[in-house]
Amino acid sequence: MEEIMAKFDILEDLKWRGAINQQTDEEGLKKYLAEHDDLALYCGTDPTGDSLHIGHLIPFMILKRFQLAGYHPVIIIGGGTGSIGDPSGRKTERVLQSDEQVHHNEVALTNQMKKLFGTENFQIVNNRDWLGKMSLLEFLRDYGKLFQINNMLAKDVVASRLENGISFTEFTYQILQGIDFYILNRDYGVQMQIGGSDQWGNITSGIDLIHRLEGNDRPAFGLTIPLMLKADGTKFGKSAGGAVWLDPEKTSPYEFYQFWINQDDRDVVKYLKYFTFLSHEEIEALAEKVKTEPWKREAQKTLAAEVTKFVHGEAGLKEAQMITDALFSGNVKELSVKQIEQALKNAPSAESTTEKKNLVEFLVDTKIESSKRQAREDVQNGAIYVNGDKIQDLEFEVDPSASFEGKYVIIRKGKRKYTLVTIK
Repeated sequence: MEEIMAKFDILEDLKWRGAINQQTDEEGLKKYLAEHDDLALYCGTDPTGDSLHIGHLIPFMILKRFQLAGYHPVIIIGGGTGSIGDPSGRKTERVLQSDEQVHHNEVALTNQMKKLFGTENFQIVNNRDWLGKMSLLEFLRDYGKLFQINNMLAKDVVASRLENGISFTEFTYQILQGIDFYILNRDYGVQMQIGGSDQWGNITSGIDLIHRLEGNDRPAFGLTIPLMLKADGTKFGKSAGGAVWLDPEKTSPYEFYQFWINQDDRDVVKYLKYFTFLSHEEIEALAEKVKTEPWKREAQKTLAAEVTKFVHGEAGLKEAQMITDALFSGNVKELSVKQIEQALKNAPSAESTTEKKNLVEFLVDTKIESSKRQAREDVQNGAIYVNGDKIQDLEFEVDPSASFEGKYVIIRKGKRKYTLVTIK
């Protein structure tokens, strides 16, 4: 999975992947990378929820690439800033969370990051550790004095909110994030911040603060990633069921895998560049197959496998592929109850009782068939499968207790039309 990239070409690699939107000092960063081996860079996330979704994952993929190239990634879990709320990308004020909820989210996100980045050459910090200890007077005297209101008003994140209103709390967010970069630069040796395109104003605020306090020669760089849009112009990261989460309890590995495998041919190469660690040559070969053999969907299968393995590990990938193969082949007998619940979460559903029933009656009672005549016809024609078995016997009795712990009966009509019948 992991391609170890030479340090000198990391920026060229990012350009090839289309992963750079803006840089504060491209030539300065190139020079620093050429002369130093110790670049440390950070990306932050506020604990507004207890899981990241795939939209959040984009800047962290860039951070991971730097880690693989031998640089030192630092992640801020924003316990301090998260208690305030980032106004970026929002038209209204955030609802403030309780300290208990913020702490719960901090723990959950920290565990997710450890899973993605491992323990080698990687560090997690919490900005509550310095922001939480700062008094109001320290904030105003040491930092507030260095920020000009006219410059703060000109930042896109603030300017876009002036018409509808923005609280002083959210207005000061860019100062807090600037303090984060300064503290990391001063105490942790971090020279670079990366983030989404909506973070440009916050990033430049931090660089300005560093240069004011430490001098203009102090190395401090910023890089943002482009806003990712799908080929149809809609925002990347949503499925029919909503956000695609990294937490397997919110989005199962099977659902996660299916999201990626169902990507449009027009988008799949871009996603291979962003979300996998495959080499340029491997991606270009898959891009060619999209053009010449699109029906094989090799690019989508590779994308789904690579990203699922990165987020959910080898075990999560194997389970996702097993469920996918079982549904495609119709051989669902070997699936566990939990796997069935993953696989058929969004399938048509029905309910039935624990009593044995004639198959024709069962199909009509659960409204899988509209009439007994239609049910008999489909059974005799071999279109009905019960728990993976083709049934053509009109006298067949459905025994709900016979499989899946007595909780479910799976009916397939035709090649792919599944109905999950829950036994009450």
